[in-house]
Parts: sequence; structure tokens; C-alpha cells
Amino acid sequence: MGRGVATVCAEKGCDFVLLLGDNLYPTGASSVTDPLWQTAFVEPYAAIDAGFYATLGNHDYGANGGGTELGREQFEIDYSAVNPKWHMPGPHYAFTSGNVELFSADTNRSALKLDDAARTSFETWLTASKATWKIVFGHHPYKSNGGHGNAGKYDGQTTSPGDGSGVKRFIEDTVCGRADLYLSGHDHVREWLEPTCTRPGSSLNTELIISGGGATTRPFDPAATNPDHWRADTSGFFYGLIEGRTFTGSFYDADGRLEFTRVVTK
Repeated sequence: MGRGVATVCAEKGCDFVLLLGDNLYPTGASSVTDPLWQTAFVEPYAAIDAGFYATLGNHDYGANGGGTELGREQFEIDYSAVNPKWHMPGPHYAFTSGNVELFSADTNRSALKLDDAARTSFETWLTASKATWKIVFGHHPYKSNGGHGNAGKYDGQTTSPGDGSGVKRFIEDTVCGRADLYLSGHDHVREWLEPTCTRPGSSLNTELIISGGGATTRPFDPAATNPDHWRADTSGFFYGLIEGRTFTGSFYDADGRLEFTRVVTK
């Protein structure tokens, strides 16, 4: 995967790379010197000359993906001071690049309904932002045709936190109709869904993109019914290019071969 990303970055340029959670599989880092940093981050992405902005996933919070070892995520935050290529200033944060403002959402805490601080921040950040493009990236999807499914009904569960109702609440309350795009992972597929994420009084319908094909992939749920523009359950990554008021999003396979492109103009 790293080679494919490096190829596209060399050809097209990359201002930065986003990591959409579950960065250190399967149960997060045990310290800032954990050997997993070398095998899961340093070596795979050595050929990419760009900064990496990472968000947290349930596996980064330990318990083998249970996401309940609160405090374990701090090692990923602290690693920002160890490796200048890695950027994670906090469990949720914002940064600006040109006419784009990006917002990292800690959706694991949303799943656990421990996201009051993030909700307050996102309410302020997204409503106050003057950026032409506002992009939120988090680990858990709002809608998905992958095996986990839609927030509020993850894995067919009906009780919190496993059902993702906290994630659904966070995205609907703070992201839908305010951000131009919501990028997520969690489901090990790649997919660009038709937007179904807005709010009363807003003319903006947030685009929903899943890029979870960075490691082992899994099949789509044959019973899922969310309309989409494109999907694949194979390895690969997503590349976004913003020029003025035009966003061009492309999916590439693991070797850097183009598979799908869609353009959104404001």
C-alpha cells in the first residue's frame, strides 16, 4: 500500500496524508517506543515525503478493538513529539491547508458517548470556519454497505456502545450539513456513497467517503441498501485534489492504479 501511495504522491503531489484510524493494529501502541511504530508506520510509508495527520480508531484504544482502554491513545498523541512525520496534537483537532480546513473526530469516544468536549469543539469550529472547503475525518462511518453497516445499527447490534448510536448522534448533530465531506474507515472496504447527511435549513449535503482498504479487506454486506457512486472490497486508497471550488476525488488500487474518479464543484 505504501508503495502505491508513494507512486501517486510522486506523480501528482501530496501536501499531506490522512490516516483514518486503527493506525496501530490490533490493539494500539504500548509506548512511544513500541516496535509496532517501525513496522506499522515508519517502514511502510518511508518513501512518502509528506506529513501524516492521523485520527483515532477503536483498535488504537486497545482491548483488541474493544476501544475501552482509555488513556492508551495518549501514546499516539505523544508520538507527534518523537517523529515529525506524524501529526496528532490531540484526540480531536483541526488544521488548515490553503482554502481547506480539516477536522479530526475521535469517533471511538463518540461510540462510548464520552465526546462532550469534541461536540463542543466541533460546534464551534464548523460553524465559525470561513474555509472554502470543510472536511471532517474520523474512523467510524455514518453510512456504510460494509460489514459493520450504518451508525446506530453497527453489526446488527441494538444497544450502546456497540450499535454506534453515539457516532450517529455526533455526526448528525455536528457534521451533517456543515462539512463538505466526511471521510472514514472502520469497514474494510472503499466506497463513495450518495450523500444523505444534511440538516434542516442547510443546502449542503455532506459527501460520505469510506477508505478502509489499507490492510485486510472484507466483503460488502449483500443486504445493505445505501445507494453509492462506486464501491470495491479490494485494497487501495483515496486521493483528493482541491483546486479553487472544485474537488476531485479518486480511488486507486494498492499499486497506485486509478479505479474511479468523481468531481464535486461548489
